[in-house]
Amino acid sequence: MTSTPSVVLTPEHLKFLNEKLQFLEPQEIIRWAQITFPNLFQTTAFGLTGLATIDMISKIATRYSEEKYPIDLIFIDTLHHFPQTYDLVENIKIRYNPQIHVFKPKDVETESEFSVKYGEQLWETDDSYYDFLVKVEPSQRAYKQLGVSAVLTGRRRSQGGARGTLPVIEIEESSGTIKINPLCNWDFKQVKSYIDENKVPYNELLDLGYKSIGDWHSTVPVAEGEDERSGRWKGKAKTECGIHETSKFAQFLEKANEAKKEVV
Repeated sequence: MTSTPSVVLTPEHLKFLNEKLQFLEPQEIIRWAQITFPNLFQTTAFGLTGLATIDMISKIATRYSEEKYPIDLIFIDTLHHFPQTYDLVENIKIRYNPQIHVFKPKDVETESEFSVKYGEQLWETDDSYYDFLVKVEPSQRAYKQLGVSAVLTGRRRSQGGARGTLPVIEIEESSGTIKINPLCNWDFKQVKSYIDENKVPYNELLDLGYKSIGDWHSTVPVAEGEDERSGRWKGKAKTECGIHETSKFAQFLEKANEAKKEVV
């Protein structure tokens, strides 16, 4: 199944919504999104903010007597996650029983298959191409195949870098997908407090200093006083993997689309 976004927001409407929604609590934003957008999903790598969102969705469902977990999840399996991340996914399945749609790099199923197809340590030799293959292309494919109109993300302003001016709602230029950031106003302490108070399962690497957890080869613990995402791509001049900055990968997206046309 392929689809184009079923909801379109004008710049004026987007500005109006951001002005109003910025004063709401995350739970209110989530509930608003749930009743506003058809084909609403949550994209998550099961980081701390995403986990808080999952728990909030579960509690909202209970409050409104919904029979099952109401918002499907999209998990981009890069094939290079920590073992602890995969263990956490299984714990979340047991605790909340959500529908999880898993998307991997195209035409490979394991880390070893990826290395054979694209070479050893592609993240070192061509990190942009690596990001495209393991994050950008799978996420774009997920949006199309699932007919996604809007997604909830776990991004927050306090994470620093490109996220410092993050709005509640934005529109992805490449796909037209509406992205909603319900916890954008919260800082790390608020999220961790929510996790602890509600006994939400979380990645055990967090207790070892990993405040933001991505692929095993490009994630290190965060030092005292550093931004929580400073442990991602240490020593490199980037703060995002590409899922939320798809315009930087236009050349790869164009080549991928051309390849599809040739196949047809």
